[in-house]
Amino acid sequence: MFHENTSADGLNLITASAEDGAFQKKGHSIRILSPEEAERLAKGKVLVTDFKQMKLEKEAQKNWDLFYKRNSTNFFKDRHWTTREFQELKACREVSSVRLIYKGKLQHLEGCFKESSPNYRLILTILEAGCGVGNCLFPLLEEDLNIFAYACDFSPRAVEYVKKNSLYSPERCKVFQCDLTKDDLTENIPAGSVDVVTLIFVLSAIHPDKMHLVLKPGKCVLFRDYGLYDHAMLRFKSGSKLGENFYVRQDGTRSYFFTEEFLFQLFTSEGYEQVANEYVQRETVNRKEGLCVPRVFLQGKFRKPLEKTEVLAD
Repeated sequence: MFHENTSADGLNLITASAEDGAFQKKGHSIRILSPEEAERLAKGKVLVTDFKQMKLEKEAQKNWDLFYKRNSTNFFKDRHWTTREFQELKACREVSSVRLIYKGKLQHLEGCFKESSPNYRLILTILEAGCGVGNCLFPLLEEDLNIFAYACDFSPRAVEYVKKNSLYSPERCKVFQCDLTKDDLTENIPAGSVDVVTLIFVLSAIHPDKMHLVLKPGKCVLFRDYGLYDHAMLRFKSGSKLGENFYVRQDGTRSYFFTEEFLFQLFTSEGYEQVANEYVQRETVNRKEGLCVPRVFLQGKFRKPLEKTEVLAD
């Protein structure tokens, strides 16, 4: 269980149970580095050469495919926290344009609808962009039978792992390989058919204007990714820096560490409205080894505005 309080600086403190071994706080303050951490970060200012950066960009898909070949489905833990952090992932019941299941088949209807027939079931339609091997996808589908999910990933191997999962069902999920920076999502997803888009630890490789093609007006993009001064950022050695807050791992995969200001500009420049945008700071304590690992994530919600004609109609 989590217990929430308010700190003196206005941050929301959430203290976890002993079994979780961590506490977290949310707010708009950037994590303060220790002198040792600041010194370590200052030593890694030399950038990777342009040639190597071009090579990394060209081989991005291959590097992620090799990552999943090495780690299979065992690297990331299942993300059971998403519905706690994002209420939008709980199937809605009051909607004016709904997806529903009629005798096992996904249907699309416009106008008010009341769930009065046993043959019908209202469905929340989501898109998980960058689904990996399903660590977020399958907990959602297990928890709520009223979700239909589109899911895509850069890595063909990751997509195959999703399809081989015993929980995968084409009646509840459509998964496909996609480069979200180039490919047209509407080749696999009907335009305007998605209620919620999730970008969970993937946006560093995706530009949000791609989401406009599938995001239903008035609904949200839900975002969570690495934040500035996360522990992982401080572990990079000299020669790993690609740009401001942008690094490459030894296996060739890359990671960007977000600030509130950058994320706000990224979405609002594409016409989104900010609903929420804050840091989540967690400290995981390993009492046996006496280690405290400071994690920093950035979590946000951004809404696609209603079209003018829809506003007038209301």
